[in-house]
Formats: sequence, C-alpha cells, structure tokens
Amino acid sequence: MLDKIRPALIITSRELRDQLRDWRIVFPITVLTLFFPFLANFTTRQILGFVQKYGANLLADRFIPFLLMIVGFFPISISLVIALESFAGETERRSIEPLLSSPLTDGQLYLGKLLASLLTPLIASYLGMIVYLIGIYRTTSWRAEPMFIVLIILLTTVQALVMVSGAVVISTQTTSVRAANLLASFIIIPVALLIQVESVMMLWADYRVLWWVVLAQVILVGLLVRMGITHLNREELLGHELDTLNLRWMWKVFRVQFIGSAHSVWDWYRREIPLTLRRMLIPIGWMTLLLVAATYLGAIQVNDLGVSPGTFGLDRLKIIDTQILKQFRQFGFFSAGNVLTIWWHNLRAVSIAVILGTFTLGVAGALVLMLPMVIIGFFTGAASLTGLSTLTVLSAFTLPHGLLEIPAIILSGAAILQVGASLVTPYQRQTIGEGLVSSITDWAKITLALVIPLFLGAAFLEVFISPQLMVRLLGGG
Repeated sequence: MLDKIRPALIITSRELRDQLRDWRIVFPITVLTLFFPFLANFTTRQILGFVQKYGANLLADRFIPFLLMIVGFFPISISLVIALESFAGETERRSIEPLLSSPLTDGQLYLGKLLASLLTPLIASYLGMIVYLIGIYRTTSWRAEPMFIVLIILLTTVQALVMVSGAVVISTQTTSVRAANLLASFIIIPVALLIQVESVMMLWADYRVLWWVVLAQVILVGLLVRMGITHLNREELLGHELDTLNLRWMWKVFRVQFIGSAHSVWDWYRREIPLTLRRMLIPIGWMTLLLVAATYLGAIQVNDLGVSPGTFGLDRLKIIDTQILKQFRQFGFFSAGNVLTIWWHNLRAVSIAVILGTFTLGVAGALVLMLPMVIIGFFTGAASLTGLSTLTVLSAFTLPHGLLEIPAIILSGAAILQVGASLVTPYQRQTIGEGLVSSITDWAKITLALVIPLFLGAAFLEVFISPQLMVRLLGGG
C-alpha cells in the first residue's frame, strides 16, 4: 500500500513547495485566516453584550458554535482557487506534460494533486478555529464539550474534502482557470446552502443530525474522488483547447439511444423498456431501501419530538362517514380537474428531483423523493399514540393510489441515482458529457413509458377511490 501511495506523496510535496514559496498564495491565506477569527471574536463580544442585557443567554450559547463553524469554513472557501488551478492552471502553462509522461498512474496523479490542494485549506481552517477558541475562552465563560469540538473538526474536514475534491474534478474537465472559477459556483453555492442548514441545527442544538451530515458528506467525497479518477484523461488534458456545447451531437446521441432498435411504439415497449429496467436493477433496489428507511425515520421522529396522543386529531377521525366525505369534497376531491392537479404536482416534484440530482450525483434528487415517505411514516407513528392500528393508518394513507404512485417514485428515484452512477462509473470509459446524456436518456424513457402513466393512474385513484377507503379504515364505517 505504501509503495502505491508514495508516488502520490511526491506529487503532493512538489505542489506544496510551489505553493509555500509563492508569497501571493501564502500572504492572503495567512492574513485572512488570522484576521477573520479576530473579527468573529469582536462580533461575538458585541452580540454577547447585547443579548445578555436582555437576558437571552441561551441565544449567545447557540451563536458561538455557529461562528466557530463559519470560521472553519472561511479559509476553505478562499483557498478553493488552489484546487481549481491544480490541473487547469498547469494545462494553461504547459507544465503538465512532464507529469503526464511520468510512470505515475491516473489514481496516483489525481490523489497527489488532491492532497496538495487539501492540506493548505485544512491547516488554515484549523488555525483559524484555534485562534477563535482561544479568544472566546479568554473573554467569555463559554466552554465547548470535547465531542462538540470533534464534531466541528469533522464537519470542517469533510466540507473541505467535498469542496476540494469537487474543484479538482472541475479542474480536470476545464481548459482554463477562468472556466474553472466560473464552474466553482456549482460547488460553493450548494455547500453554502448546506452551511445554512447546519447553522439551523446549531441554533436548535440538534447535533445528532450533524453526525448524519458528516456521514453523508463522507459518502459524497468517495463518489467525487471516484469520479475524478475515472474521468482523468491524459490525452484530453493535452489535446483539447476549447470545449464547445454541441447541441446537435447531444440530440443525435439522445435520439439514437432513446429509440434503440425499436421499429414501433409496441416494439419500443417490448424491447427497449425491459433493457433499460435491467440496467437499473441495482438503483431500483437501492431506491426501495431508501423509501423504506425514510418511512422508518419518519415514524421514529414521533418519539423524539415528544408528540402526545391526540396532537394530530387522528383519534377524532372516528366520526360519521358522511362528515368526512363532505370535508374531502370541500378540498376538491371527487373532481376530474383535481386529477390533473395532483398529476402535475407529482411530475413537477420529479422534475425538481432530477435537476437537483444532476448536480449532486443523484443524492439530493433521492432525498426529495424520500420526503413524502418521511411524512407518511411520521403520521403512521403518530397513529400508534392514538390507539389506531399502525398498519391500518399506513394503508389509509397509501392505498390504493400508493400501489401505482410508490412504484413510480421508485422508478424515478432509480433513474436519478443512475444519473449519478453514470458520472462516477461510466460505461466503456465515456466522457462526463456522454455519460450524462446516456443516463438522462434512460430517465426520459422510464419517465415517458412508465412514470407518467403510473402517476396519472395514481392521481385518479387518489381523487376518487382513496378518500372513501380512508373513511372506511379510519372512520370505522
């Protein structure tokens, strides 16, 4: 193992020497890394003085961990240019030829560049957090729990890994530093949104969720590293000069793969759809497990939130059936127009999931489709507090429309996961563009052939049949 890693470490030491002897890199990182903690300390003292005047000490205790996380994130964001320049910069300067002609493997070359791009931001981040904590310990009575410090260090580390590994992937696929800097927004913006979610968890002091965030980012790092190594092409790094958006080529690839060898619509359903489903067997299995897990997670949240019996009024559903049906009619059920509304809502949710999944290797898209099952699981768990049968409530919320809607969600989620998988493990060494077009073609085939009809049938059942079944199961009729 050491023999395989040692060549990568040689690349790392070479890159670090180049960084540390360039004052234009060292000076801004050092000054900004040390200045921002002092600024954060000053802000903390001002806020503490203000909130303590009004007795809001709890807010102050929750605000300090948030600033500590921001202090750790700041050096990573300003040092991201090092990762963006790792391959694109050397390609522009034509200094990458000796590296590409060396006996190093693609994995060794990539990991060496990745480590070199990661060490400087991480050291600056840890230094900034130490300076901030020293200032806080000297000026306030706030003290952090050891496990909280470990959590913040892990959060900072995995966020640095996600940003740097994503930036290195961008650097391998762009022809100039300018293009790499522009594409970096697809890294910075999602991570900034994630920081906002983490800050909410900080203010609520719900640190258990943050441990799951750490785990999710570790998985994402593994996918990004795999993606970077897979798509590192030495010939393309030396050969291409300018990437162009060839819409005609994209449409040709899409059309050929969409139609396949079919000669009619029936032939297309008979040949192409089964082949596409067979390619998606593994993502279908994973999506099924994710939906089951989402339902379970929603159910156990009832105990964590301390929900008391009767909170959701499920025990009050045992009333006259006609009254319940009257309420359903007031909400627009048993109306043909509402079928199209529900159908369009489901298709819109799937479209949003596809867009998010394209830029997150399928992760965010799958999460969007898991949310309805979390809600169903939550209300099913709440039903157990009212004396109603859990199986009865689950059936009331999901039958009969769920027999069509849940398979449609599974197929949509599997197609989205396939998009991410094609980017990480392309078939026959496809480029990122080819892999993306191929996976989107499979998604379009499954959506047009199966998902849209299933959602339409589910919407019809949800409007005309499911409310009556819910009344029978929950209303006692």
